Amino acid sequence: MPATDSLTPIPSHEELAERYAPLLDVVRAAAAEADEAGELPPQVFAALRSSGILGAAIAVEHGGLGGDAVLTNRLIELVAAADPSLAIILFQHYAVSARIGEWGSAEQRGGYLPLLASGEWIAASAWSESGAGADKRNLSTKARRSDDGWVLDGAKTFTTGAGIAQLYLVLAQSSEPGDTDSTYGSDGQTFFLVESGTPGLVADTGMDLVGMRASATGFVELHECQVDSGSVLGPVGRATSIIAGVRESGATLGAVSTGIAESAYRLVMAHAERRGLARQQAARHRLVDLGARVEAARALVERAGRKDADDPGTTTLYSKVIASTVSEEVCQEALRLLGSAGFLRGHQLNKLARDARAVGLMGPTNDLCRDLVSAGWAR
Repeated sequence: MPATDSLTPIPSHEELAERYAPLLDVVRAAAAEADEAGELPPQVFAALRSSGILGAAIAVEHGGLGGDAVLTNRLIELVAAADPSLAIILFQHYAVSARIGEWGSAEQRGGYLPLLASGEWIAASAWSESGAGADKRNLSTKARRSDDGWVLDGAKTFTTGAGIAQLYLVLAQSSEPGDTDSTYGSDGQTFFLVESGTPGLVADTGMDLVGMRASATGFVELHECQVDSGSVLGPVGRATSIIAGVRESGATLGAVSTGIAESAYRLVMAHAERRGLARQQAARHRLVDLGARVEAARALVERAGRKDADDPGTTTLYSKVIASTVSEEVCQEALRLLGSAGFLRGHQLNKLARDARAVGLMGPTNDLCRDLVSAGWAR
């Protein structure tokens, strides 16, 4: 599929599922193997790169699909229903692509976006680090000016796509932090676009995760990593202005959770049909409740993507909290309905339950989402 094949108007979930069926078939077939091995096999990346899906958040003029958050949320949900690990990689790719499209210089947009849209390159976010906390206000990664640019030093943890990405969006402290009203990040922080081959950057996917095991989540170390001044994304020392806009974008990790919940619901419905549970009123009612929760989560994710609420940013944060909570609840109730079958280590629902739990802990964590929503209440 050519990356320039625009998806406007936005197709329905069903139309997207049909359009990307070849990719989804490959992803589903490899999901169990990838989880066991802790990495996605080459055929998944080959299918991902050739599908055209990587360009969804990139403007048509740069070879993308020109999609908005409604489209990317729907695509993330579809991929998450096949394998949440790949959906997280895709989510981060979309996030970096969108930030470059919004804040990048003409040179950055023209240089990076066509590569990211075509599938030749994958992008990843490198924000988190040990000791910084969920709010990223105590960074140890430093950026200091040099004669011809900047030098980055530090270490990032829980970077999804570490080792497979060709481009990293790195958050670093470029000057001493002062007073700030931000509840996420602090002043004096700057974003840098760092290519994977840059001397001093080393990625390591050695984390042995419980959930999202095939998401290539690991470490990114920066030691005397020299980048030129053209690597800065957005205003120097004002990364908070970019971070603050992320919640307004409508893109939400709740889409990953909705995909997980949908997959769990389909699995338990198939089990109920095989075992004749539909003849039991109590079982039928429990299944109806599960279906209703999935639809409610999807509706909130859709509204976040449309950005038509009175406070779109708050709706996006709500969608993360609610959808991730729903996905955990749906997985646990589905396992209870399975009975003894749910005790089998290799059952797909156990993988989904682990993945569902992981989303709630991903940034912004659910507790940080609550802090961000309620930050002004006590003033």
